[in-house]
This record gives sequence, C-alpha cells and structure tokens, in this order.
Amino acid sequence: MDRLRKLFEDNLGEGLKSITVSRPRNKDNPVKKMKIRPVLLKEELYFQLTSYRGTQVMHENLKKERLTYALMNALSGDYAQLDMETESMTAAALINRKGSVNLKIRNKDGKSKAADNTPALMHNRSKNYILKEGEPVGYLVDLGVMTADGKIINSRYDKFRQINRFLEYIEDVVSGLPYGREIRIIDFGCGKSYLTFAVYHYLSMIRGMDVRITGLDLKEEVIKNCNALSRKYGYDKLKFICGDISCYEPDDGDDRVDMVVTLHACDTATDYALYNAVRWNAGVILSVPCCQHEVNGQIASDILKPVMKYGIIKERMSALITDGIRAELLTACGYDVRILEFIDMEHTPKNIMIRAVRKSGKTKDRTDPDDMPEGLTEMLKEMHIKPALYRLLYRKETKQSDKNNSDTYQ
Repeated sequence: MDRLRKLFEDNLGEGLKSITVSRPRNKDNPVKKMKIRPVLLKEELYFQLTSYRGTQVMHENLKKERLTYALMNALSGDYAQLDMETESMTAAALINRKGSVNLKIRNKDGKSKAADNTPALMHNRSKNYILKEGEPVGYLVDLGVMTADGKIINSRYDKFRQINRFLEYIEDVVSGLPYGREIRIIDFGCGKSYLTFAVYHYLSMIRGMDVRITGLDLKEEVIKNCNALSRKYGYDKLKFICGDISCYEPDDGDDRVDMVVTLHACDTATDYALYNAVRWNAGVILSVPCCQHEVNGQIASDILKPVMKYGIIKERMSALITDGIRAELLTACGYDVRILEFIDMEHTPKNIMIRAVRKSGKTKDRTDPDDMPEGLTEMLKEMHIKPALYRLLYRKETKQSDKNNSDTYQ
C-alpha cells in the first residue's frame, strides 16, 4: 500500500488525466465504481470524484490530501482495482484481500502528446462542456447566447453555463429512459425554451435517440416564436403549445410520458406538474421550483414563532420546507429522489433541483393518508400547512373538473 500512496503523492496534479476505482469486493456495495479527474475552481486545483450508484451519479470536489486519503481508504478494503493515467504514464493495480498490491506502471516514453487528447481542466470559462464554446449551435445563436462563429456573448455566459449544467443532469438520467421506442418528454412552463431546445438537440442530434418533446407555456407570443425556431431547424418532433399546467392532457390521448421537466414554474404550478408526472408514471422528473408562496401564506408554528416574525427568514424557510415535502411525497409515490444544486448560488438564488427517477413498476398517484412518509403527517399538522401536491395526491376522490381549482383539494 505504500507504493500506492507514493503513486498518488507523485502524480496527483494537473498532469492527471483520469483515475478509475472499480471491482467492489462486496456485491452489495451500492457504489460500483468511482472516477476522478482534475478540475480548476477559482484558480485552485481540485479533483472531482464521481461515484456511480446505480442510476445515480454523485460528484464531490476534493483537495489532493483528502483525495489521497479517500483513495487509500477505498483500496485498502472496499475495492480491488485501480486504473490511472497521467500525461506521462499509465498505472494499473490489483489489490487482494490481504492488502498485497500488484502494481504495474508504464511510462509514455517517446509518445507525442496530441493537444486534443488532454482534457481541459474545468474552469470558470474553460470547462469541457457538452455544448462547446467555439462550435456554433443554431438555436443558441438565434436565442442570443452565441455569435454566428460560436463565441459566447459575455452577458449570456451564465445562461450558456446553465444550459450545459442542465444537460449534465440529463446525461445522468438517460439510463432511466426506455430503449427501442420513441421517448416522450413534457416541459411544463418552457418559457423561451433555451433548455427545451438544448434537451432535444442533445438527445436527438448528439445521442441519436428517438425523442418527442412538447413544451407548454401560457404566453402565446413565446409559443409562436419557439415553434418558428423548431421549424427552422427541422426539429420535427419538438413542438410548443399554449396551455395551463393544471389542466393539460396530451393532445393525442396518449398519456405515456417518460420524462417531465418543470423549470421555474411559479408556486403551485410546480405541484401540478409533479402530480401529472406521477399520474402518467413518468420515469424521470427534473424540477427547479420557483416562488413557493403557498406554504409561506399557510405556515404557523409556535415553536418557530420567534424567528418567523422576520419576513425574509419565513419566506426562505417556507421555500425549503415546500421542496422538502415535495421530495418526500415523490419518494412515497415510488421515486428515488435527490435534491441537487442546479446552478451556483452566486448566479441565482433559485438553485434547487428536485431529481426523481422511478424505481420500478407503477407509481402511486393516490395514496392513503395513513401511508404518508414517516413523520410527515406530524410535521404538516404542527406547521398548519397543506401544500398543493399533498392535497392532489391524498384527496379521496378524483374529479376531472377539480383540476381547474387547487382550492378544491382539501
């Protein structure tokens, strides 16, 4: 193991290309492999450790010392194989249960290094994005994010970064989508549809998947412009319609939906989008909530009363509680749910993403109140709140006409 430690001490730097830790000794270990690559964050060198847990992909940025500790800890008991590549050498190690290491190192003597073979370090403006700077994408030009030669317009760089960040989340959940047939995606509250176009382009044009996407929004002029762009670029299976989330039904009567996206749908519009996703048995849900006013108007707690008198504290606590409840309710409906940071807080305070991937089989669109997640009933009672998603999922009767008025769900 001392040879491995020295290997890390000598080679964990900007010259690192990749490290893969694999072959878990315990078949029940949920993390099947880990990958590491160097990243630059605000001019400092870190190492991004990516853990693959089934359909979930988790990222963590570590300094050299913490990464060395994590690698030594993993290889001393949990994993049996290491593969490492730097600009100057490759290394492969097999570790048996007694801790003996079979390490082979091969130098790249005489081998010229092609510039495009060395991955760029992630940086504030030089990350290895899915949509790359310098490679023009038509709809991003028309939407004012790129110039005709692919240069990112300075004032729109945060938008470009947000689009790529969202595509990374899409990349993470592709395995949760079906194969061998058309994939259907609904984007509720699509707005100008920067991300809708990006998802279609990525899945259809880059990955070659058979995808049909419908974008829904209330603004007629926005829908008109988006459809014009879709026709311009020959995106035959990308269309936009004007409509309300709360009462939307697929226009062809086919309620098979594989993914529901809802980004910055205001207040309870997010709840209706999530409810529809559950009702349609959608395999993947990606939601970035916005303007969570409902709980802020309901919440009352004797325990929290001393701090609730401060408006901004009450507003932020209500927003976090709302999204936490949404996550718990989706879990109860059969989803594997994670709450993630969508974009750095410095760019927008609305930075929470709810990512839900259906575990298996059918979701439960209506459940017995006695089957609530543990402790949630008591919390709702203590805080005197009944959020829209709770009312939608736990009502006793389903009436089509009820969808037009959230106050009906008591």
